[in-house]
Amino acid sequence: MKLVEQSARVALAAFLHDIGKLAERAGIDHHGRLDAHRTLYCPWHQEGSDPRRGYHSHIHAAYTGLAWDELEATGHFPDLRRDSPPFSTSTDDNATDSAVNAASAHHRPDTFLQWIVATADRVASGFERDKFDSEYNNKGERENHYRARLLTLFEQIGRGPVKEGELEWRYALQPLAPSSIFPQRASACTPRDDAGARAEYLSLWDALLAGIRHIPKAHVTTLPLWLDHFDSLWLTITHAIPSATAFGTRPEVSLYDHSKATAALATALWRWHEAQSDEALRSVRALRDGWSDEKFLLVQGDFFGIQEFIFAEGGATQKNAHKLLRGRSFQVSMLAECAALKLLEALELPPTAQIINAAGKFLIVAPNTGAAHAAVNRCRRELNDWCLAHTYGEIGVGLASTSASCNDFTAGRFGELSKRLFAALDTAKHQRFDLCADDATSTFDGFLDSFDNTLGVCAINGRHPADRAASGRRGYSLSKLADDQIRIGQQLTRDARLLITRDASTLPVLGLDYFGYRLAIVRSGEESGKYGELARNGTLLRVWDFDAAEADGTLWRGYARRFVNSHVPRFDACDAQTAGKYAKWEGEADFASETGGDPLRSAAIKTLHHIACEDRRLTAGEQWQGEIALVTIKGDIDDLGSIFQQGLEKPTFAKMASLSRQVNAFFALWLPWFCEHGQDENGVARYRNTYTVFAGGDDFFLIGPW
Repeated sequence: MKLVEQSARVALAAFLHDIGKLAERAGIDHHGRLDAHRTLYCPWHQEGSDPRRGYHSHIHAAYTGLAWDELEATGHFPDLRRDSPPFSTSTDDNATDSAVNAASAHHRPDTFLQWIVATADRVASGFERDKFDSEYNNKGERENHYRARLLTLFEQIGRGPVKEGELEWRYALQPLAPSSIFPQRASACTPRDDAGARAEYLSLWDALLAGIRHIPKAHVTTLPLWLDHFDSLWLTITHAIPSATAFGTRPEVSLYDHSKATAALATALWRWHEAQSDEALRSVRALRDGWSDEKFLLVQGDFFGIQEFIFAEGGATQKNAHKLLRGRSFQVSMLAECAALKLLEALELPPTAQIINAAGKFLIVAPNTGAAHAAVNRCRRELNDWCLAHTYGEIGVGLASTSASCNDFTAGRFGELSKRLFAALDTAKHQRFDLCADDATSTFDGFLDSFDNTLGVCAINGRHPADRAASGRRGYSLSKLADDQIRIGQQLTRDARLLITRDASTLPVLGLDYFGYRLAIVRSGEESGKYGELARNGTLLRVWDFDAAEADGTLWRGYARRFVNSHVPRFDACDAQTAGKYAKWEGEADFASETGGDPLRSAAIKTLHHIACEDRRLTAGEQWQGEIALVTIKGDIDDLGSIFQQGLEKPTFAKMASLSRQVNAFFALWLPWFCEHGQDENGVARYRNTYTVFAGGDDFFLIGPW
């Protein structure tokens, strides 16, 4: 049994430990089993001396087991009902140590695996070890917890201590979409009664059951692949559900962000204890008492040289300029994704271990073991070697590792941990390629020998050696890297799925390997579904949907989402009627071939020449007047790192992840969608000629008509 498969099972149990909050608030049918589940999973609070008098609290834990059963019934959920290491359905003491019990018993943990999930739940919430009974297990729900809506962290930045009643903004209880990432006034999105509030939850529950059926069945048996898809579905459904609605607790962290943090921490915790040779360290007592032990290794990655790489000049030709911009921007995004995947695979961790992933930056939660440190060092060398071999140092990846204990995640100490994380990453940025290390790679060993004298230098970038096969296809000197950039730029206009595998024999892959992976861009879910056998035999590692959101904001299509595509302006009927504004470029019609005849993407793409003409106007004398020019707009958030470190009164791990995700969603999800579908106050689609070269993390770069 592969360690990554076992780790993924622990992650899934922790990821869904609070699914009962959605199910309970939705009021799903429990088929008469609720009382039994309450007895199994919910804390009992005795009243008086009679042990029969009292009540169960944390009823959502009972609903977690019920919800798990409903997901299993869809047939698109992993079957963990039999022995599935590290879980089992029977143990020496006849207790069932199953995955569903580990998920459901987080408020009444008994076995080691149940304590793993319970501990991770507490750590993700910022609780201290000695406050388990007083805070974690004894707070009752607020009277109107069905109507509580998620607060926005942005309103709290820089305000210091603040009461919930002083905060005016909430998130509407809606699936993730470009419009739903923005908070609303509390009065606009808070239901007036419990019935209306529960109806909103039921709508989300129904969407979850419908959405899971869109995950290909062939992917269910490969748990890391399936879990990556389910992560995106869970994000879509739960991004605006408040995780904590207990009395006296502010509902400020989403169910998604809390679930993701809990899953990452639980997996690393289990792996740390599993790696210990001392049996005493693999016990419940060691887990409960070892909060000061540094069991976690937080691995950060950050690409440098991105903008210089995208806008590189120096070639002898400007052919395919618009395709190159698209291709380079997407290529950088793919490299960041593949670098994170390489680390996950080296660490034998599931996709839920990756907490942050935005604009070339990522954060992975790993166990603080010797094997993990060795894996990170090995990946660092391999990533450096690839970047030097294929980009000659134009871009690179900085990796930084920071150890941490459970105590470091408590609300009172996480701020200090955050500072250590930022400091470690800053140090890594100043150690590019580890060129001062004893085993540093020789930067350009064999560089001159790699040139073919009959081809010379790449005509696109003016520096890299031209490749014979790529040059033959294009008719001019071209490197493999530039050839891939042009291919990507072409395919992005008509294709929507990225397949990642190690095997190039059965897929229409790009020319280069990317950190050891072969990548294929295919058209649709149906086409990517043709490779089900590759998923079943483990060859297919990931399938990512990078298509833009629909006009109505729909995102979920059955595959893991990556918000890495850009908006590209296209011609429409209005442009055909005003074609004279394009002057000498009016007659260019070959761009329609880029769509490949796809009726869903039949509109031809505008080149930068066409975009430059979009501000011209027809005068009374039937003459087109106006500048033929482009304007670029660049923006970013100043001091975002300081905001993350110092902006919140009580920062926690889940809050940090939430802020990062939400900021990235504004740039990577909303901005391209708004450029394509946004309208001004008069209903005019005024922004559709804006080309988003890149948008994500905390910055953007746009090109539009002057």
